[in-house]
Amino acid sequence: MNTPSDNRPSPDALLKEAKREARGKLKIFLGAAPGVGKTYSMLRAAHARKREGIDVVVGIVETHQRSETDALSKDIESIQRLSIDYRGIAFQEMDLDAVLKRAPRLVLVDELAHSNIPGARHPKRYQDVEELLEAGIDVYSTLNVQHIESLNDIVARITGVTVRETIPDNILQEADSIELIDLTPEELLQRLKEGKVYIPEQARLAMNRFFTPGNLTALRELALRQAAERVDDQMTNYMRSHAIAGPWPTSDRVMVCIAGDGQATSLIRTAKRSAERRQAVWLALYIETHHHAALSESVHRDINQALHLAENLGGESMTVAGEDIPGEILRIARERNISVIIIGKSQRSLWSRLSRPSVAASVLEQGGSFDILVMSGTTNEAKRRPPERDAPPPGSWITRIEWRSYIEATMVVAFATGISWAVSHMADLPTLSLIYLIGILMIAVDRGFRVSFYAAFLSFLAFDFLFMEPRYSFAIRRSEDFLTLSFFLAVSFAIGLIGDRLQRQVKVTRLNADRTQALYDFNKSIAAAATFDDTLQSVVRHMANSLKAKIVLLLPEGERLEVGAAFPADTKLDTASNAAMDWAWRHGRPAGLGSDTLPGAAYYGLPLRSGNETVGILAVRTESSTPLSSDQEHFLTSMASQSAIAIERTKLTADIAQARLQTETERLRSSLLSSISHDLRTPLVAILGATTSLRDYWDKFDDKSRRDLFATIEDESDRLNRFVQNLLDMTKLVSGALQPKHQPTDVQDLVGSALGKWRKQLGDRPLRLDIPEDLPPVDGDLAILERVLINIIDNACKYAPADQPLTITARREAHYVRLTITDRGPGIPENERDRVFDMFYRVKIGSAPSSGAGLGLAICRGFIEAHGGRIAAQPGIDGVGTQIVIRLPIVK
Repeated sequence: MNTPSDNRPSPDALLKEAKREARGKLKIFLGAAPGVGKTYSMLRAAHARKREGIDVVVGIVETHQRSETDALSKDIESIQRLSIDYRGIAFQEMDLDAVLKRAPRLVLVDELAHSNIPGARHPKRYQDVEELLEAGIDVYSTLNVQHIESLNDIVARITGVTVRETIPDNILQEADSIELIDLTPEELLQRLKEGKVYIPEQARLAMNRFFTPGNLTALRELALRQAAERVDDQMTNYMRSHAIAGPWPTSDRVMVCIAGDGQATSLIRTAKRSAERRQAVWLALYIETHHHAALSESVHRDINQALHLAENLGGESMTVAGEDIPGEILRIARERNISVIIIGKSQRSLWSRLSRPSVAASVLEQGGSFDILVMSGTTNEAKRRPPERDAPPPGSWITRIEWRSYIEATMVVAFATGISWAVSHMADLPTLSLIYLIGILMIAVDRGFRVSFYAAFLSFLAFDFLFMEPRYSFAIRRSEDFLTLSFFLAVSFAIGLIGDRLQRQVKVTRLNADRTQALYDFNKSIAAAATFDDTLQSVVRHMANSLKAKIVLLLPEGERLEVGAAFPADTKLDTASNAAMDWAWRHGRPAGLGSDTLPGAAYYGLPLRSGNETVGILAVRTESSTPLSSDQEHFLTSMASQSAIAIERTKLTADIAQARLQTETERLRSSLLSSISHDLRTPLVAILGATTSLRDYWDKFDDKSRRDLFATIEDESDRLNRFVQNLLDMTKLVSGALQPKHQPTDVQDLVGSALGKWRKQLGDRPLRLDIPEDLPPVDGDLAILERVLINIIDNACKYAPADQPLTITARREAHYVRLTITDRGPGIPENERDRVFDMFYRVKIGSAPSSGAGLGLAICRGFIEAHGGRIAAQPGIDGVGTQIVIRLPIVK
C-alpha cells in the first residue's frame, strides 16, 4: 500500500494554474516613477509579439507627446477611443466593448491605476483589464509603484504626496509576469532636464517637488522590492505545483483590529505588509458594540470600506458583536490560531484615560501569549477624525446637552424625594437612600451612564439637604454622616455603571433579536411557499419590508434576464440599472449603485449564488436612493443566500418530476432494445448466413473461402457476445448491482492484459505506449477495468484509419493515475464530448450517426465512477482525433 508522500504537487497550486489557463495573461511593466520608459518598453514588447504573428491592438496608450513613444505606437492597430461627456467637456477613454468585440490576442492598456470618467462601465481601468482577462484576451499594461494600494501611506510619507489613484495588491499578485523598467535617479533627472518626460516648466516644478534624488531613490527601492517579492512568489508557486521541496510559508497568522476612529485603512495596509513579510495569512476584525448603531453613516462607510480593502488586499474580513472588546479580540485570536495582533493606539479624552484602560492596554495586559503590535495613532486620518460618535451640531456646549433626558432624570429624583419626604417620619436614613438608588437604577437602564451620574449627584445633594442633620443645609457635622453620604454617592455611581452596562446589553440583544426574527420570518415564509412564483413573491415582499426598499428579482432566461417578481409590483428598472444587473449576472459579482461597477445606476445588483451557479439577481433601491449601509448590505447578503437556496429548491422539485419522466422513458427504451434490436439481429444474420453456406456448399468452397466464413462466424459471435455483455453490464449499473473488487492493480498489467485480448482486432496498427514503471498501483477491479479499456480501444480502432497510431500514456496526478488513450480519427465535436457518455447517444459522422448501440462509453463511465474515478473526452494531439482521459484513484 502506498503511503502519502510530501513530494507531490500542491493541489491548490495546480488548481490556481488550471484557473489561469482559462483567462488571458496579464503582463505589467512596473516602474519607480513616470518617465522611466514603461510605455516605450511595452510598445517594443508588443512589436516583438506582432513580428511573431500575434494579433496585437492598442486599447489605450498615453504617449505624452514623446517622439520615440509616438513613433512606436503608430505601427500598431489602435481601437478608436470612447468619448464621454462630463461637465461639458469631452473625455477620451478606452472603448471596452469595442475591444471585446474586436477580440484580439493581445491588447495594450496603459496606466493600469487610471480612474475612468464617470459614465464609463467601471470606475477604475484595472477593472476594465479584469474583464478583458476574463474574456481570454492577453493584456500588457504599465504601473508605477506609488499606485499600489498597500504602499500608499509609505509613498505619502516619503514624498509628501498622497496618491489618489491606486490598485488593489491582488491585481499585481495575479499578474502572470512583471517586467521591472529600472532607471537610476541620475538618468531620470537627466531625462527631465532634456524635456523627455515633461515640458520644461513642468519638469522644473517636478524636480523641486516629487522628482528629488531622495524620493526617486526610495521609490526605486520600493519598485525593486516589489519585483523581488513577485519573483519569490512565482518561484514558490512553481515549487508547489512541481512538487519541489524548499522553503514553505510559516504558520504565522496576523490579525488587525479596526475601529471607527479614522485609523482603519492605515492599519489594514500595515497588516498587509506585515503578513507579506511573514508569508502569512491575515484577518481584519471589527468588534460591533452597542455604540455601532449610534455612529454616523460616514463612519459606517469608512469601516465598511476598510473591511472591503482588506479583502481586496488578499485578507479576510470579520465582524463580531460584543461589548468586551479586548476579550472578544483575544477570543477570536485564540479560535483562529492568531500569532500576531495589530491594534491602533486610539485618541482618548482625559476622562476616558482616567476612567478605564484603553483597548490596546487591556490587550497587552491579557494577551501574553501573542505578539502584539500597537500602532501609534498619528496618521493624518486619525488626527482629522472626531470621536467615535456623531459630532454634535454646531453651537455652544449648552446646545449639546440632551435636555429631555436630564429633565426626566430631575423629575425622577424629585419623585423619589417626595416619596422619601412622605415616609421620612417612619423610616431611617438607609431606607430613604434605597428609594433614591432605585430611581438612579431606572435612569441608568433607560438613559445611560452620563444621565445616571447627573441623577446620582442630584440625589446626593437632595438627600444631604433634606434628610441629613442639620436639615436644609449642606453642612455636615458628624464624621459618620460624612461616611454615609460618601458611600451613598459611591453606590449611586456604581449603580449607574451597572445600569449603563445593562442598557448596552439590552440594546445589542434587541438588535440581534430583531435581525434574527426578521431572518426567521423570512425563512419561514419562503419555506412555506408551495410554487416557484410563491417563492419569488415571498422573497421580494419580505426584503422590501425589511430594508424599506424597492426590490426587483431578475431570473436568467436563455441569454438575458427577465423580471421574475417585483415589490411594489409596478417597479421598473432604468437602462443603466438593467446594464448593471446584466453585468452582475454574467460576472457573478455585485454591480450598480454604491459598487465598483456602473456605480451611476439607480439600483444595486446582488447575485443570488447557489454553489457555483448564479440563480438570479436582486435589484435593490432604498427609499432614500442612497447606497446601502454596511448593516443593510450585511443583512441583504444573509437574506440573499437563503433566497438562492429557496429558488434552487423549487427548481429542483420541478427537475425531479422531469427526471422521473425521463427515467420511465429510458426504462421503456431499454425494454424495447433488449427485446429486439438491429444490433442483435445483424450478427445473428451474418452467423446464420455463414453456417448455412458452409453446410450447403462445403464442396464448392476452397480452403481460403472456408477460413473466411469461419472467421466471419467467429468475429460476429464475438461481436454478439460483447453486445450482450454490454447490455448485462448496463443492467447492473442501472440497478446498482455492480460491486467492483477493490484491490491494488498495476497499470502496466492492466494495459498489457487489455491489449493482449484485443491483439487480433489491432492487427498491424502502430501502437505507442508510454507507461512509467514506477507508477503506483490503482485501486480497482482488474476484470472490470480491462473491459473499459477494451471498449475504448475498440472505438479508437473503429473510427481511426488503420495506418494511424494508437497512443496510450499514463501519468501520476496528485492522488490519481491519469490514463490517456489517443487516436487520430475524425474526433468528437466540442458540444458532444460530454454527451457521448450518455446512454444510447451516438455521435454523428457526416449526416448519419455512428454505428453501435451507444452503450460502450456509457458503461465505461459507470465502471470508472463505481471505482471513484473520472472519465472525459478531449481533443487529440494538435487537435486531431480524440483523447479519452481516465483518472483512477491510487491505493491509499
